[in-house]
Amino acid sequence: MELCLAIDIGGTKLAAGLVARDGELLGAKRVPTPATGDADELFGVLAGLVGALLDDPAVQGTGDGAAPVACGVGCGGPMDLVAGTVSPLNIPAWREFPLRARLERLTGLVVALDNDAKAFALGEGWTGAARQHRDFIAMVVSTGVGGGVVVDGRLLDGASGNAGHVGHVIVEPDGRHCGCGAQGCLEAEASGTAIAAITGRPATDATPDVVARTGRLVGRAVASVVSLLDVDLAVVGGSVALGFGAPFFAAANAELRDRAQLSFTAGASIVPSGLGAAGPLVGAGAVGWRQADRGPAEAS
Repeated sequence: MELCLAIDIGGTKLAAGLVARDGELLGAKRVPTPATGDADELFGVLAGLVGALLDDPAVQGTGDGAAPVACGVGCGGPMDLVAGTVSPLNIPAWREFPLRARLERLTGLVVALDNDAKAFALGEGWTGAARQHRDFIAMVVSTGVGGGVVVDGRLLDGASGNAGHVGHVIVEPDGRHCGCGAQGCLEAEASGTAIAAITGRPATDATPDVVARTGRLVGRAVASVVSLLDVDLAVVGGSVALGFGAPFFAAANAELRDRAQLSFTAGASIVPSGLGAAGPLVGAGAVGWRQADRGPAEAS
């Protein structure tokens, strides 16, 4: 059985797993993202996680002991896909960090790197809620907010590989300052980090009013995207969105209906991730297979 080593790098957790060619996640491990300003210390934790995964007999058994033949990585952005460097807003220790080269030295594999939300979009189009959809946006509402856009069955990369950064759509023109330097971004208003800063409590303790406001802001951003790009589906995952559940999605869809009034946006909807907690790693696996043989490059 051929396997892809899948790695997901976020502001609160690091995860690694093995993804088969059919999208099945066969094993996974995760650790908290260390609160450190030392780039090499952070990479050392990631290297230890990868080593623990590949050396775990239980994980090896799920793949019949096969060694990975590809590696895909989803990481928060922005990033430079040509250089293979990352500068995640929610991981200050890494600024222009040469993640691809470091992982290639660690694993001996050719490493495919992409934004974690774009990876999530690939995964949802491959085996998740957007399967058989040729036009959609996939969003992660978690520690931060990111997105990936699929149009005509293909994931949009953009000039620098950062297309789909819906977290930096302005939803409150006079709102909070964002880590990107702008004001009123969706990420500055609706991410887990923002909710904690605004309320003084973690997103897991959010009141119904906060849940509804977060949903409305996500719906507002999606309304701009569907009007601009003529997509009719938004798949939303991430710990905040999925943790808030049905009330969040009800508020988001109500706002979408109110804000997107063009005839071609009338049927647009916002739905939960079909992959759930497995989404980030399945998406990272899709990134790896996409480069290895263009397998899931077509999102339909």
